[in-house]
Amino acid sequence: MTDTSSSFPQGDGRPEGGLQGPTGADRVPEERGRTTIADSVVEKIVGTAARDVPGIHALGAGMSRTMGAVRERVPGGGRASVRGGVKVEVGERQAAVDLVVVVEYGVPITDLAGDVRVSVIAAVERLTGLEVVEVNIAVDDVHLPDEEDDTESRVA
Repeated sequence: MTDTSSSFPQGDGRPEGGLQGPTGADRVPEERGRTTIADSVVEKIVGTAARDVPGIHALGAGMSRTMGAVRERVPGGGRASVRGGVKVEVGERQAAVDLVVVVEYGVPITDLAGDVRVSVIAAVERLTGLEVVEVNIAVDDVHLPDEEDDTESRVA
């Protein structure tokens, strides 16, 4: 036998028939709190997605790449930053991305920019749920096959 009577005392101010609206297990998880994503998290996602695109040699402008290379060579300096050359603006539901890249010589830049946009947008939207409204790409340099990498700096 199932008891359908309420365990609440009469006149407690609750609406007749029980609670109104979705509660407890009836509420979807998205309605049970707020999630914020730091700009630095999105920058790392963007940097990783952009570096994975064939034809991208490096991220960042000349000086930031040089400083990153020096930092890598100093004991305890850590690994290269994935965020170098990446700037994002993150809102509640949207993100905008600015990238500075160095491309490999011989790769069509407009095609490469399209590939980077596809990779970045897919990664950010899949991992964060944010809508990417724009991905601005500035090509700072072209890496020639006979050029020495910045990571092979003269700092010892």
